[in-house]
Amino acid sequence: MKLGLQLGYWSAQPPTNHAELVAVAEEAGFDTVFTAEAWGSDAFTPLAWWGRETTRMRLGTSVVQLSARTPTACAMASLTLDHLSGGRHILGLGVSGPQVVEGWYGQKFPKPLARTREYIDIIRQVWARDAPVTSAGPHYPLPLSGEGTTGLGKPLKPIVHPLRADIPIMLGAEGPKNVALAAEICDGWLPIFYSPRLAPMYNEWLDEGFARPGARRSREDFEICATAQVVVTDDRASIMDLIKPHLALYMGGMGAEDTNFHADVYRRMGYAEVVDEVTRLFRSDRKDDAAKAVPDELVDDSAIVGDIDYVRKQIVAWEAAGVTMMVIGARSPEQIHEAAALL
Repeated sequence: MKLGLQLGYWSAQPPTNHAELVAVAEEAGFDTVFTAEAWGSDAFTPLAWWGRETTRMRLGTSVVQLSARTPTACAMASLTLDHLSGGRHILGLGVSGPQVVEGWYGQKFPKPLARTREYIDIIRQVWARDAPVTSAGPHYPLPLSGEGTTGLGKPLKPIVHPLRADIPIMLGAEGPKNVALAAEICDGWLPIFYSPRLAPMYNEWLDEGFARPGARRSREDFEICATAQVVVTDDRASIMDLIKPHLALYMGGMGAEDTNFHADVYRRMGYAEVVDEVTRLFRSDRKDDAAKAVPDELVDDSAIVGDIDYVRKQIVAWEAAGVTMMVIGARSPEQIHEAAALL
């Protein structure tokens, strides 16, 4: 079991302690530091900024959104960061949801699976640098031609020779088809709300992808890097109360009311009625009540909160379920050292 540090994305203001957290995580033996993006700070810039102070940890995005960049722009950012870090970059990708894709990026959301497959194919063409990059589309045709274009587009190779032709790609996926796609064409899976209780279901989805012709990986060399709240405490109730507003936001406020992939995860866990109630309250601007409607058992399904013996037992259970890396959010150096000591 490896450890990853999740810095996430910024809230209203830039964080003030991320340089310290990254330095402590590097010293404590963490394998990877991850950054994220939503509709504020981007993922690449902080990763490059803080990553320059590291020499060993891998630098991962968890996740960058497909619609934020064209495939070639994303490939450029990744090959640049991979060079700057000496080959320590991981590209974590995700499709986001229709509210963000169409409302923030002004892009079309339908056919996310087909778009992901095409996007990754183009990225790998850039990194391989075997030939000028082309794509028949239909989502990212290269070179672009037809009505409204000059017709002068030319297939190109990247000027820079990538340090690695095969930078690891991981997929942030929540539904069965997307998880299977991650197993088929990627090097890892980045679940945001993982529950070891549902491991048999996840394994079924993953095995479908591994069994497809041309699959890149097998279970033996595929990474599952699960983001989770891991808190050692003798005051479970207080920590639960701190986690619940975050879950209520994702369950009730992230995505459209009838299209929320995070909410679907908890429906699969058996919390459909809770999801409906949290969504109703959250969208009625009763966010405090929405958080209170989240039961403790729901928190326990995707977080580890308790005394040190309980946390150690749960980490063993997560590893037995197939998780290869626990990706934790830490607010202090003490939390990082505490997590490292657990392993």
